[in-house]
Amino acid sequence: MDSKQEASAFLSSRRARVTPDLVGLPSGPNRRVPGLRRSEVALLADMSSEYYARIERGDLVGVSEPVLSSIARALQLDEAEREHLFNLARAAGTTPRRPARRQRTAAVRPGLQRTLDAIVHAPTIVRNGRMDLVAANSLGWALYSEVQPRAGELPNFARFTFLDRARAEQFYPDWDGAADVAVAILRTEAGRDPHDRDLHDLVGELSTVSDDFRSRWGRHDVRNHAEGVKTFHHPAVGDLSLTYETADLSIDRRLNLCIYTAEPASETEQALRLLESWAATRRTSDAAPAANDDEVVAH
Repeated sequence: MDSKQEASAFLSSRRARVTPDLVGLPSGPNRRVPGLRRSEVALLADMSSEYYARIERGDLVGVSEPVLSSIARALQLDEAEREHLFNLARAAGTTPRRPARRQRTAAVRPGLQRTLDAIVHAPTIVRNGRMDLVAANSLGWALYSEVQPRAGELPNFARFTFLDRARAEQFYPDWDGAADVAVAILRTEAGRDPHDRDLHDLVGELSTVSDDFRSRWGRHDVRNHAEGVKTFHHPAVGDLSLTYETADLSIDRRLNLCIYTAEPASETEQALRLLESWAATRRTSDAAPAANDDEVVAH
């Protein structure tokens, strides 16, 4: 991904979102832009129009943090958008390198897996910025049993959402919300590492196949997926409304830990207990030895 083009498209999309009324400027007649003019952003950010125009063309090399902060304030960026702008600036200041391909099925550290397994009554997962499901506890795998991996690859939430649409719409009652979140997380990751070849391939695949993905990708929306409530319709236990809390793992900020919990004494808590039983039944079934064709049945 071209970081210069990414920065230009992101800034212009954020500028189009801010109207003069929102920042106390007169709207005036005959405006040809949906939001602010470049000159108005420059005024709000206390810099020359020429300098801001250069920045919005994607030339972020050497732009200082105070200048970026001024632009973020002028465009009323939220925390995730501000972080994304700074990531784009860092990417612009690095020497371009050949896109790297990462191992898609890298082993999870044993200590991390033991930590996940110690969490018994709450679905807990670890994903990366490309939306691969890289690790989970038993209840986490059970919750996301619908997200099937492709041969030799990790399960991927974005592929499931856009390419397995029928099942995804059943699993996510708010499919549009889930789709928006998936694309925003991928956009955020693209700002962090524009040279990730696997991310390039994933975005290219989804853009080619899915109009819904392509239109969302063009919005340049980003977000920090920190906490909230998600709803699911699990084929085995029905409806679930789960509160989630997430955190980046300090040893590897590219991995995100997410823990789901239910309100005490709620229907969802009862459904989670059913999900535990269902997961245990599946484990028992998977562990059962195959029948021996040579076994002689006694009469």
